[in-house]
Amino acid sequence: MLIKSLLIFILTYVIISAQKMKWHKLDRPSGALLGAVLMVLTGVLTLDEAYRTIDFNTILLLLGMMFIVAYLKIANCFKYLSYLLITHARNSFLLLCFVSFSSGILSALFVNDTICLMFTPLLILALSQTKLNPVPYLIALATSSNIGSVVTLTGNPQNMLIGVFSKIPYLDFTLHLLPIGILCLIANVLIIYMLFRKDITFKKLDSIALIKPEINLKLTMKSLVVLFFIFLGFIFTGNLPLSAITGGLALIIISGTKPQQSMEKVDWPLLLFFCGLFVVVGGINKAGFLTLAHNAVEPYLGKTASSQIIHFSIFSVVASNLVSNVPFVLLSATWIDKFIDPKTMWYALAMSSTFAGNLTVMGSVANMIVMELSKEHVHVGFWDFFKVGFTTTLISTIIGVFIITCYI
Repeated sequence: MLIKSLLIFILTYVIISAQKMKWHKLDRPSGALLGAVLMVLTGVLTLDEAYRTIDFNTILLLLGMMFIVAYLKIANCFKYLSYLLITHARNSFLLLCFVSFSSGILSALFVNDTICLMFTPLLILALSQTKLNPVPYLIALATSSNIGSVVTLTGNPQNMLIGVFSKIPYLDFTLHLLPIGILCLIANVLIIYMLFRKDITFKKLDSIALIKPEINLKLTMKSLVVLFFIFLGFIFTGNLPLSAITGGLALIIISGTKPQQSMEKVDWPLLLFFCGLFVVVGGINKAGFLTLAHNAVEPYLGKTASSQIIHFSIFSVVASNLVSNVPFVLLSATWIDKFIDPKTMWYALAMSSTFAGNLTVMGSVANMIVMELSKEHVHVGFWDFFKVGFTTTLISTIIGVFIITCYI
C-alpha cells in the first residue's frame, strides 16, 4: 500500500508542478482529481474513506469568501479602487508604493489571487501611457500581494487550511502576523527600488488618463457590510466556515442580482483542486508515509522551540517550492502537534509557506496570474523576477522568523 500511494502521490505532484510539459494537458485541478481517483481505484482508500478525507470546513470557508469576492467583482469595486490608486500617483516611486501597499492590504482581505487578477490589466494600461519600465511594478504587484496575504486566515488558500486545522482565533492570528506583514511590505518596496532604482525616480509623472470604471455603489456597500459581519463572526464565534458561508448566502439573498451571476464567478476548479488534494494526502497518510517523512526530517528540525522555528521555516520555504505551498501545508499539518510549541509553529508555517511563493515565478498562483495577463505587453524574465524574489523571500523570512521567535 505504501508503494502504491507513494507512486500516485508522485504522479499527482509531477502533474501539478509540471504544467508546461508536452506529455500531458492536465491542469492542477484535474491532476489532483486523477490522484484522488487512483487512490480509490488501487485500493489505498475506499470510496467512503476518500469522502471522509475531504475537509468540508475548508471548502465551505473558501466558497463563502468566493461569493463575497464574486459580488465585489460584479460591482466593479476592485477595478475602481485600482483606478483611484494609479491615477493619484504623482511620481514613479509613489506609484510603486501605491501598487505594493494597496495590493498587500487588499490581499489580506480578499485573497491575493483575486487582487492580482483585478489589478494587472489596469496597471498594464496605465503603464503603457508612461515611459516607465513596467517590470518592477508587475513584480511589486505579485510579491506584495503574496506578502500581504499572510496577515489573515483568509488572505490565501494555505492560511485558510491553517485556520481550519489549528483553530487559532482569527484576531489572534492577525495580531501575530500583522507586524510581519507590514515590515515585509516595506522591505519589499525598498528591495524593488534598490534593484530597479534606474527605472524608479521621484520625478513627477504626467497625468495618467484612464477610463473611470463604473462602480455599483449599492452592491459594493451591501458586500462590504456583509463582509464586516463575516469578520465579526470570525472574531466572536471562531467558526470560520459557518461565518463565511452564512455571509455568502446572505449576500446572494440581498444582492438584488441573479444568483447565477455570482455562481459563474466562483472558482469551482480551485474547490475541486482542494478536494482532490485532501484525498491524495489522506491516502499517503493512511499508508503511513507522513509518519515516515516526519521521522526522517525530525532530527534536522531542532531541539528547542526557537531552533525548530528557524529550521522548519527554512524547510518550509524549500519544500513549498518543490510541491507548492498548499500541498505542503496539507502534508505538514499532521506534524505540528509534535513540536515543542505547536501554536507558534502554525504561525511559522503560515509565514514561511506564504513567503515561499515569492521565490520564483512558479512559486504562487498570484505570480503566474500577473505574468500571464501581462505577457502580451511586457516580458518579465525569470532572472528579473528571481533577483527580487530570492532577496525578498530571504529578507521577509528572516524578519518573520525573528518576530515569531519573540512570541515564545
